[in-house]
Amino acid sequence: MNKLNYLFLLLTLVAEIVGTIGGFGSSVFFVPMGNFFFDFHFVLGLTALFHLFSNVSKIVLFKKGLDKKLLINIGVPSVIFVIIGGYMTKIVDSFILEIVLALFLVGLSLLFLVKKDLVINPNRKNAITGGVLSGFSAGLLGTGGAIRGLTMAAFNLEKSVFIATSAFIDFFIDFTRTFVYFNNGYIQKEHLIYLPFLLVIGISGTYLGKRILHFIEQDKFKTISLLLILLIGVVTLVNVLVKTN
Repeated sequence: MNKLNYLFLLLTLVAEIVGTIGGFGSSVFFVPMGNFFFDFHFVLGLTALFHLFSNVSKIVLFKKGLDKKLLINIGVPSVIFVIIGGYMTKIVDSFILEIVLALFLVGLSLLFLVKKDLVINPNRKNAITGGVLSGFSAGLLGTGGAIRGLTMAAFNLEKSVFIATSAFIDFFIDFTRTFVYFNNGYIQKEHLIYLPFLLVIGISGTYLGKRILHFIEQDKFKTISLLLILLIGVVTLVNVLVKTN
């Protein structure tokens, strides 16, 4: 673990760009992709650290668009339940977590692809529920941005407001789970070699994603992103099952 995996870093950059454009966040790509290279718990630690850099970049680049009401209604329950989900990773076997992650990715992508007009009522109750589910998923599986994205989409936010608000919420989630994962022993000195590279990737990937966002229709790219998530979910499931044989 003392040598850099350059293919992993390249794929991390791609995950950050695609996650920024698609609106799902990079973790939905980063976590399953990282599992092909490292232990699941190691990936959780890396995800928390990487997202801290990534979300600071998004906050700086999209800072003018922030919905403070959604920040509270979704952000507070997210932070509370990311703690619960993070501590549960010590109780649940990592093999089970990988299976759940794969099924989560497949199910979520199929839901969005089939139910393209899926709408959640834009009210406080649904915002809080979305915060609970996305926070718990982020703590337990390493990714919860897609659930939060579905919840926030109900409020019909302008793109910059959507990304900025999501980034602020995500920052508090990652800041919190970093301490949980550290306490669990998931963040170790082996992570340190990746930190400067993840910092650069977080900034450059977000910047490139923002630039590309001006030239393509987000809805079309979101469909492509969903197909990629579906593919990653299927490959992750097959990979986990193969490892057990």
